[in-house]
Amino acid sequence: MEQPLVSVIMPAYNAEQHIAQSIESVISQSYANWELLITDDRSTDSTQAIVKAYAVNDPRIKLFINADNGGAGIARNNSIKKAKGRYIAFLDADDQWLPEKLTTQISFMLKNDYAFTFTAYQKIEGNEKKGIVIPPESTSYKKLLSSNVIGCLTAVYDAEKLGKKYMPLIRKRQDMGLWLEILKEIPKAQSISTVLGLYRVDSGMTQNKLAILKWQWLFYRETVRLNLIESIYHFFIYSIKGLFKHLT
Repeated sequence: MEQPLVSVIMPAYNAEQHIAQSIESVISQSYANWELLITDDRSTDSTQAIVKAYAVNDPRIKLFINADNGGAGIARNNSIKKAKGRYIAFLDADDQWLPEKLTTQISFMLKNDYAFTFTAYQKIEGNEKKGIVIPPESTSYKKLLSSNVIGCLTAVYDAEKLGKKYMPLIRKRQDMGLWLEILKEIPKAQSISTVLGLYRVDSGMTQNKLAILKWQWLFYRETVRLNLIESIYHFFIYSIKGLFKHLT
């Protein structure tokens, strides 16, 4: 299989508990032609030291440090700016990929000439595996507004086809903002129903469901700039689907 360079985008902030596992999951990929671009958002723990130790032994791993703490979106954008790969993939510092993730997904994109894809993933809490999230076969701009079915750790876009696309400069929901920007240009994002990633649900904002709803409402009103009726409509559907996802 042809192996175009894949740039893996990882933001990090006080991620010492899990980042080694995340980095190891990239190193363990059966697909070898990748670069891992980690932008640290001014961590105060040992995150930077952990990354530096890996970077010394593997030149594909590169560490950048933000001048100020600006949030995950700014950290991701810095890594995207530095990226040299045809494909841009995302992995947060507390999530993991399964070994065949890149081989399976890049092959799928090359074979079908897809510009933007995502996959199924499994939730993890501590060391325990939880529910599996199987996405729909595809999603569009309109569908995504009501339900962000694209797990950030599973998303890959083709920068050769789309150009480099960056996260909006907002504190939360940057990933959904980026997916919507891409879907303004192409009809659909296509999915793979195979589980290729592990998504941690016991860290960060994932734990605070009320905060998630607050930021989702603000996202509709201030970022996407929907009118009040449209915002209420999509927020209601999003909340119902989010509840169902949480229970699975």
